Amino acid sequence: MKETLASNFEKIYSQKPEVFAQAPGRIEFIGNHTDYNGGYTMGAAIDRVVMVALAKRTDTLLCFASAKSGEIVKIDLKDIKKQPREYNWVNYPLGVFKFLLEAGMKADTGFNMLDMSNLPAGSGLSSSAAIELSTAFALCKLYGFECDLKTKVRIGRKCENLFVGMPCGILDQGVSGFGKKDALVFIDCKSEEFSNAPLPQECKFWLFNSTKKHALVDGMYEARHNECMEAAKILSEGGEDRLLREFSIADLEAKKDKMSANAYKRAKHIIEENRRVLEAKKALEADDIKTVGKLMVASHESSRDLFENSCPELDFLVAEAVKNPHVYGARLSGGGFGGAVLALTDKDFCETDAQKIAEAYQNKFGLKPAVFACSAGDGAKNI
Repeated sequence: MKETLASNFEKIYSQKPEVFAQAPGRIEFIGNHTDYNGGYTMGAAIDRVVMVALAKRTDTLLCFASAKSGEIVKIDLKDIKKQPREYNWVNYPLGVFKFLLEAGMKADTGFNMLDMSNLPAGSGLSSSAAIELSTAFALCKLYGFECDLKTKVRIGRKCENLFVGMPCGILDQGVSGFGKKDALVFIDCKSEEFSNAPLPQECKFWLFNSTKKHALVDGMYEARHNECMEAAKILSEGGEDRLLREFSIADLEAKKDKMSANAYKRAKHIIEENRRVLEAKKALEADDIKTVGKLMVASHESSRDLFENSCPELDFLVAEAVKNPHVYGARLSGGGFGGAVLALTDKDFCETDAQKIAEAYQNKFGLKPAVFACSAGDGAKNI
């Protein structure tokens, strides 16, 4: 992949790349939409990545080439602003560059950039976080800027929130940054502390991409975010503003009549989902994988019924997956509204099992889901 990227870079820009970096996609293991509510979540970086190649220019242009079309978008580093919708893909690396400059990075000249990915687009594996983290690593090396991993992760989130316009939490960037081979990443999103927990070797990840793409910036994600904030504001009445992480179901029930039905449902999901994440962490530590699987299914049911960010395609894939005796649990993974389902399986679950689920899905919806197995991989790095 690196050789192909380098070759394509040289064809487009007539120069060799100076730096390479990569960052993985991520699986949201459990903890759906808890991150921007100050809660707990767990994820795994996977062994599929976005890779970027960069080289300095002699002028002040920032050049971003599309791997698909070969089109080059040129922006002067003295006039950095959000690009229009048709060039939204540029906003992820551009925003990272902007916020690295604000963090103290010096850049007197621009750069040429090209990326390549083996992540399936629109599958809920957070290619956006992967491009943000890989860009941050590459830019820091290109311009000689010292920046620790947590700062890079925070800059990735800042780019997503303040430049792209997605009100996400730190899950995606945190997992892409702090991932480790054969381990999960546990995040306390209030303190922004990251730790790793070993994943039992007998477990495997299988992803079923519904092929129903989601476009989270288009409003549904923002609506859920706003409903959570509405509930948190009502629950905080009479004291300082706090996020949903700080409240119990008893607190919620006491003020149910003061909030909209949607705000109540979203808050109930978040509060109970935080509890499920902590229970899953304890179960993993006790090597109780069956309990982890049950918690994953409960998480999906809550996403479906309370947070309402699932869809018939995802619900069907989960239902079909858990029929298989080699599947511990399954759930939507990511923002929802389409994308992928994660199944946690034992070592005996195989391609034949996966294809049976895929065939049932195709018979139901007329769409062929993309199916692949993956494992937990390392986080972002220069290569």
